[in-house]
Parts: sequence; structure tokens; C-alpha cells
Amino acid sequence: MSFTYTQENGYRIPNLALPDTPTHKLGKWGQRRFAYLKAHKRIMFTHLHTSGALYEHIHEIDRTATTRHEQIVARMMQAQGVAEQLKAENQMMWLGKVNNICHQADEIIFRELIYT
Repeated sequence: MSFTYTQENGYRIPNLALPDTPTHKLGKWGQRRFAYLKAHKRIMFTHLHTSGALYEHIHEIDRTATTRHEQIVARMMQAQGVAEQLKAENQMMWLGKVNNICHQADEIIFRELIYT
């Protein structure tokens, strides 16, 4: 690798620049992974950021987590018998079960993908 340098006060300082950040927005899981890395995994965050792989990593986690969350929710709803029939018969019970399933799926995603 070759670098260009700037002379300043008798020192040669390399001209380094971080890669541009993408303009598209991060999803729910990407934002949470970004915040976790920035707050708790500073070395990994800095390495990914300076190598230009941070946003690729974040978007991959976001895509994977979104897909995984949908799969987990669908399987858990099927396993627990949460269907449209229950929704038609008792909406509040259906809503409570769906919320519980979604929170359980969130915890699985956090443990498997976000906090690793």
C-alpha cells in the first residue's frame, strides 16, 4: 500500500480518509447491532469502520435478522395454534399471544445475532 503524506510542523502525517457511509437507512436490527458494536465492542467497531466493512456487516445482520425473525414468529404461531380462527373468536387473546411470540423472537435474535 502506498500513502500520500502531508508535512505539518515537521511531521509527515498520512492522508487517511474513512470510506463514505451509504445513504440508505438501516433497519431495526441494523441500528441495534450498530449501537451494540459502538458501545460494547469498540475494537471490532473501529476495525470494521476503518476497513470499510462496517455498513456491509450491519446490512447483512439486518437482512439476516429480519428473515430469521419472520421465520421464528411463523413457526411459533403454528406451534402454539395462534391462527386466524382465534383472532376471529377472541381478538385480545390473539393479540396477547402474538405480542408474546414477537417478544420471544426478539430475544432469540438479540442472543443469536445482535449481541455476539
